[in-house]
Amino acid sequence: MTLREAFARFMRFRSPRLLVPAALAALAARMGLRGWRRRDAGIAAAILALEPFTEWIIHVGLLHFRPRDVAGRRIDPLVARKHREHHADPKQAELIFIPMEVLRVALPASLIGWLVGERNLRTAMTGVTTSLAMLTAYEWTHYLIHSDYRPRHRPYRGIWRAHRLHHYRNEHYWFGVTVHGADRVLRTFPERDAVPVSPTARTLGIAEAV
Repeated sequence: MTLREAFARFMRFRSPRLLVPAALAALAARMGLRGWRRRDAGIAAAILALEPFTEWIIHVGLLHFRPRDVAGRRIDPLVARKHREHHADPKQAELIFIPMEVLRVALPASLIGWLVGERNLRTAMTGVTTSLAMLTAYEWTHYLIHSDYRPRHRPYRGIWRAHRLHHYRNEHYWFGVTVHGADRVLRTFPERDAVPVSPTARTLGIAEAV
């Protein structure tokens, strides 16, 4: 599979069909507003710098959330359920992407959050644009790793290999998708043979995931 073919298939799914136009529209809106400040650069740099830890925290704390009963109620978020299905069948394309139910809430919430938090339309749109760009990059990278495209360059080969180790060797390591800075800082990026093959990589230790 070529990158062109992979991207054509990528754009057949609902999440990319929402995120790519949204990111481009946000970029066009920000470019149209002009009035660049140092704060714009600071916001973009902060989002990029935090991305490794954002991915790590979401992956560990939310996607690998173990269902539990609290006050007689079952707590098991949709994204955690979908992620268990993804681990059970990593080749199932529909399960690679962020659920649309989540995106429909997260995107407007992000927009409102930036507008309220910044109180300046220009810098708020810088935050929205950078956030959407990173989210789109995450979806594309995650899709590409699970597609039939094979890495041809060293940087992507490392990302591809690490994520596949997370799925097929041990689910307790290699939590990054686009970057692995947080894995290295938090010591979840071991050498392949330094950790055993996990018997629960497909189920995340939860029986109903099978």
